[in-house]
Amino acid sequence: MNLQKHRVKIPSLLERLDESQKLALQKLLRHERLDYLAEMLDRSTNVVGKLIAEENGLDFLENFKIASNATTQIPLRLIHEYQCLPIEIQNDLNADSLHLITVWPPDASMVRWIEVVCGRKAIWHLTVAQNVANTIIQHFGVGSDSLSDSDLEGTRTEEEEVEEDEDAAIIRFVNEIIAKAVTDRATDIHFEPQKNSIQIRYRIDGQLVPIKLPENLVKFQAAIISRLKIMARLNISEKRRPQDGRIRFTSGPFELDIRLSTLPTMYGESISLRLLSQGSRPVTLEDLGLSSEDLKVIDHNIRKPHGIVLVTGPTGSGKSTSLSAFVRRIRTPERRIITVEDPVEYEIEGVNQSQVHGEIGFSFASALRHILRQDPDVIMIGEIRDKETADIAIRASLTGHLVLSSLHTNDAAGGLTRLVDMGIEPFLITSSVEMIVAQRLVRRLCPHCSAPANLPEQTLSTQLNQLGVHESEIQYASQVKKAVGCDQCRNLGYKGRVGIFEILNISEEIHKAIIKNKSANDIKEIALKEGMRTLQQSAWNQVKCGFTSLEAALHFSAGDLEAPASK
Repeated sequence: MNLQKHRVKIPSLLERLDESQKLALQKLLRHERLDYLAEMLDRSTNVVGKLIAEENGLDFLENFKIASNATTQIPLRLIHEYQCLPIEIQNDLNADSLHLITVWPPDASMVRWIEVVCGRKAIWHLTVAQNVANTIIQHFGVGSDSLSDSDLEGTRTEEEEVEEDEDAAIIRFVNEIIAKAVTDRATDIHFEPQKNSIQIRYRIDGQLVPIKLPENLVKFQAAIISRLKIMARLNISEKRRPQDGRIRFTSGPFELDIRLSTLPTMYGESISLRLLSQGSRPVTLEDLGLSSEDLKVIDHNIRKPHGIVLVTGPTGSGKSTSLSAFVRRIRTPERRIITVEDPVEYEIEGVNQSQVHGEIGFSFASALRHILRQDPDVIMIGEIRDKETADIAIRASLTGHLVLSSLHTNDAAGGLTRLVDMGIEPFLITSSVEMIVAQRLVRRLCPHCSAPANLPEQTLSTQLNQLGVHESEIQYASQVKKAVGCDQCRNLGYKGRVGIFEILNISEEIHKAIIKNKSANDIKEIALKEGMRTLQQSAWNQVKCGFTSLEAALHFSAGDLEAPASK
């Protein structure tokens, strides 16, 4: 393999590659080579990086500290172009030299450019690409290379050419913001104008996370907002009214359907993006985090030939994900399934999916009327919002259809009283509703860094009491884990979310309570006596299994039942 033009020595491990792999390696960009080589050799990037560094007489650093005056030593444009950073070295014996860390041994051209620009001899060190990329974002912000002042100012004299450069930079910046959100597994992006700045936040695992942005971003605020509106085919001159649109966006292997919403505020238009991935792996019933007992109960009810199965919870609690998992579980070539959703978040093969369009009068209720003429076996309604939709859903279940839908209530028993509040007769509810599943999402512990919590017995007893769990459960103290934080989870200690569930089966006693217009609390008491597990108890089970922390479970118990859950 000829890599002499890069003056990079390759360890003997390279002999394992075939000719096509060697050819592919030569075509890689500088910042991709080490990661791709490690993948082809089936070795970790650290192991391969150390071998590459050793063969080329360089030090390999897993951890490093960026120099405090980094951008005064190297222009930001070169930092991004060469994926290198000035770093601080303790006990440095070469005070007149500049220590730099990069992701691949530098070639002669790179060395020459850096030394000419900096006026100092460069001493090179090696690390993995992700370390450098994360450090650049941490210190300079997402999209800092796109909005670099050196690229947008002073390089052209013609006004039109400068405007073209700025337009291209804005396009690159917006694309980088969305691509970074995909990498970080964000579900939403919020562009929020402030008095003298603009704030951009991602919602990751239900939590809002501010992201580091270039210092000069406020100068491009209006251009960024206009770019997003152009992508969504909205009217960029209309700034006084809210607007809604959608964007089709591709980032690597991911194809996104992005829902965009604008809202006029004091300092400009606030824009929110909801990211719906069309290429993600389909969620199955087993992926939801259900216990084996709950899995059996749900599986039994969704296989019934008729009736209504409801999923309840606040916005962002995973109701649509659960409903799509239910549909995937029961779809067969012999069963005709039709859905009506707002929007269609998950594409399901073999299922007829339609989307409501309020602007033309195609609502859930009107869609349901037409669906009933389509000879369905199973109907999935994204949400029951009003009496008309509820009436048609109940009529469909009573005429031999299985109906799956969702409601916005805090717990399972509240789903029954919500239907009564809509004006549905209690006898119709008892004749049609088979099961109600209340659910929430709690943060999942990072599997790479979680550790035993080692809580004192008195502390654990107090926290169990706060969670509403019997003190006998203290015997599982050794199984409780805590969040630590590592590079894999951005030092948060959590990565992803897991569901907790409260399943209410409609028994004869509950039938009688509904007919008597009993309150949700009365119905819940009956269900608890019959063995229903509450959301808090389900959260404790996830703590015992090591999937979440007691802190996350307590946070849910303290606030999420009284207020809408975070998305």
